[in-house]
Amino acid sequence: MSVTYADVAAAHERIKGHAVHTPVLSSSAVNERVGAQVFFKCENLQNMGAFKFRGAFNALSQLSPEEKRRGVLAYSSGNHAQAVALAGKLLGIRTTIVMPADAPKVKLEGTRSHGAEVILYSKDESREEVAARISRERQLAVIPPFNHPHVIAGQGTAAKELIEETGPLDALFVPVGGGGLISGCALAARALASDCKVIGVEPEAGDDVTRSFRSGQIVSIPVPQTIADGARTQAPGDLTFPLVLANVDEMLTVSDDALLRAMFYLWEKLRTIVEPTGALGACALLEGKLSLPGKRVGVILSGGNVDLAWAAAALRARS
Repeated sequence: MSVTYADVAAAHERIKGHAVHTPVLSSSAVNERVGAQVFFKCENLQNMGAFKFRGAFNALSQLSPEEKRRGVLAYSSGNHAQAVALAGKLLGIRTTIVMPADAPKVKLEGTRSHGAEVILYSKDESREEVAARISRERQLAVIPPFNHPHVIAGQGTAAKELIEETGPLDALFVPVGGGGLISGCALAARALASDCKVIGVEPEAGDDVTRSFRSGQIVSIPVPQTIADGARTQAPGDLTFPLVLANVDEMLTVSDDALLRAMFYLWEKLRTIVEPTGALGACALLEGKLSLPGKRVGVILSGGNVDLAWAAAALRARS
């Protein structure tokens, strides 16, 4: 089942009044540094602190009455977990979330705070297998973090809002984990700004989508070791990958060191908290991975759920 811009537009109507219409920020310092007019879509200010709420609410709201009665299951390192938990709370649906034992504390606590049952798995286990077993035992509908048509459509509403507010863009930088966000955003960009170049950005250590994009076929990698915990995916999905191939113009990667620099730069210049994964797109632009002199550039800041104690330690280590 593929996804179209019509699905994104329908998702936007469905989530109105539930998802936050997040602000678009700009910075003269950023514009001067990169030589372009940059618009930041602040999904770090979305419900539960990330764009993931858009897709989760869109998906849960379309479950059958029987599926809603039984409850849902999701697996995630953190932001999708919190999104499904919050959407379930708002819709009166019980949620069970499979999370890695080493997930950031702020994301574990956030997920539990919305009433979800959290089941932890160890790093030598497959989260998909753990989730499949629990789903069979409890007869729960599974809402995956990116490879789901309703999730993809919901995520695309972030770019729809951005372009409707700013007008046509020349380029759009999007963080990439499993490809759900960029798949939906690329559909919106193609429909609303046909000449816009869509650029996906991954951490160097988690470049599964970049490798797949360049080879033309899905490539799997070991579990990435990167500070961008939302991008610790091993392969794009069979739904997201064709959409990436069809609608994305370029894939770039950035190092963890560069990601830290970009994250703290955004904290200082935009006066807003962005997590490492959320800063991926901005990092590629700030590091000059692609030169866009005089262009109008959109950047999705995908999340802001960062452990501040970890961030303080990272900042001290850099001084």
